[in-house]
Amino acid sequence: MTDSNSQASSSAPSIPGDALPPVEQHAVQYATVRNAHETELIEDYVELIGDLLKHRGEARAADIANRMAVSQATVSKMIRRLNELELVTSKPYRSLFLTEAGQKMAETSRARHDIVLHFLRALGVKDSTARIDAEGMEHHVSDETLAIMQRFTEQQQNS
Repeated sequence: MTDSNSQASSSAPSIPGDALPPVEQHAVQYATVRNAHETELIEDYVELIGDLLKHRGEARAADIANRMAVSQATVSKMIRRLNELELVTSKPYRSLFLTEAGQKMAETSRARHDIVLHFLRALGVKDSTARIDAEGMEHHVSDETLAIMQRFTEQQQNS
């Protein structure tokens, strides 16, 4: 870092407590992120299967592979995992179907995604960027933050 960069960063306003939170809070932050990482891929697959069923009438492994830009072998492995978790049912050479638990997860994930996407658009983020950002953010925001995002978006639409 150069001296000018050092001076610029040291002159930036500091919010007390932002640099290093208390140990317990820090541990909770990291645990929350780890938990989100563990479920985000599952949620993405289940959300996409739900969207395909809703908009196309079927969810085939080939369609999932194309839309997620992964191989069919990768999709097959995930389908086995989703079957084990009892989120989908599948039969060879047939469409995938969501179980009741899978449907609930898909609806929750879709709702979270939509809130984040509409919030980013309300901030003025262009659609293509908002779609990419929402795809990752939806898994990492709290219910409290989602509620505030939704309220902000609604206020923007009504003004």
